[in-house]
Amino acid sequence: MNPKLSIIIPCYNSECTLDKTLESVVAQSYNNWEAIIVNDGSTDDTENIALSWIEKDERFTYFHKSNEGLGKTRNFGIEKAKGQYILPLDSDNLVDKDFAKNAIEILDTNGEIGIVHGHAEYFGKRTGLWEIELFDLEKILIQNYIDACAIYRESLWSAVGGYDENMPYQGLEDWEFWIALGSKNIKFHHTNTITFKYFVNDKSMINSFTDLMVDASRDYVSKKYHKLYYKYYSENRQVLQKILQEHKIKLSSEKFVLDLFLKTFFGFTLFGKYKKQ
Repeated sequence: MNPKLSIIIPCYNSECTLDKTLESVVAQSYNNWEAIIVNDGSTDDTENIALSWIEKDERFTYFHKSNEGLGKTRNFGIEKAKGQYILPLDSDNLVDKDFAKNAIEILDTNGEIGIVHGHAEYFGKRTGLWEIELFDLEKILIQNYIDACAIYRESLWSAVGGYDENMPYQGLEDWEFWIALGSKNIKFHHTNTITFKYFVNDKSMINSFTDLMVDASRDYVSKKYHKLYYKYYSENRQVLQKILQEHKIKLSSEKFVLDLFLKTFFGFTLFGKYKKQ
């Protein structure tokens, strides 16, 4: 088998959703794929469900490992991948039947494009359209708004060293990954179509994040990409000068001023130099 697309499906206690996710994979209009199911130390019936699909379709492969979290599990699966293109798919989401077909056509015909993504449709405890905006590096530096469910060239994953396994908390690796690619000026393409269905329930990983966890992840990312934050600050110097005048502060400390700028616009500081009185 020589698949062009590798679909990476990390699983942790996914017995209630995995069947539907794998059904959506098989229902695609694009057929030259492999799906790598990685069981991240589940304690429920995830393994038996995965093995049943291995028997149904040889394009599925299955791995079991100890629990290490989402970022490490995605990297583990991609390391096993044979495809030219990668599609990370969470074990409770559903890929649209034409997403891979359309995305691969775009990637095959335009070598400048590195990532293809689009909108999503909520299902479960929430319904409706999730309008995912075009990629904007300055905007995504503030917070992530693009889901991991996108199709990109495997070479890009290698170029940035994969998903960052040193993030303080698992679950926001895709945010750092998009910033890493954006910092290399990789071109994102938005299809302006629904590309997957996003499952929402009380146990969704994003609902488990506390403010402390989000702040720690934000601090990690801001320090790792401090040059990008500084670039944004430099390009908006006129705005910054107005802030300085309002606060009656002289431009004496670059770190202090940068922290003031970040605190004013983004709500956090990079160096801990600025504290409101």
